[in-house]
Amino acid sequence: MDNLEKVDKLRERANVSYEEAKAALEANGWDLLDAMVYLEKAGKTEKPEQTNYSTSYEEQKQYVRVEEEIKAQEEKTRHTSRTLGDALRRFFRVCRDNKFTVTKDNNTLFQLPILALLVILLFTWKILIPVMIVALFFGCRYHLEGVDDLKGANDFMESAGNAAESFKEGFKNGGSRES
Repeated sequence: MDNLEKVDKLRERANVSYEEAKAALEANGWDLLDAMVYLEKAGKTEKPEQTNYSTSYEEQKQYVRVEEEIKAQEEKTRHTSRTLGDALRRFFRVCRDNKFTVTKDNNTLFQLPILALLVILLFTWKILIPVMIVALFFGCRYHLEGVDDLKGANDFMESAGNAAESFKEGFKNGGSRES
């Protein structure tokens, strides 16, 4: 690099005039680094910003903010997957861990896992649903038993059994009035 290029480069970096850059280079044997230090000591350029580095831990605010944003995004993603994925997992767990029970006069006729009932119902629903309704009129009752709290479903099945019993009683009473 010739002297003219060095002067131009020092002018750009130090933001000084052509004369000041040439004088600084001549005073320091045309060495760019020494000329830059010379200009800094003379107060003709701004000193580079001093930064401190340390191995001690200080929580940086911009990193905390980014960390919070990442956690919020992960929570949003988890919440979305939790709604469908967790619902399906819970559904299959409830179907696996609980049993469908058919009773008559407080005697258990049979029990089978809810998952098995759903599979059977899937293929034979046209036959099974009418048979289950007719069985209500013959005193059969349906319950879900197992590890989960299935009170809502049991209440519904109990009210269906009570409605069938009430209908049966009404039919008997209505038939005896006509005779």
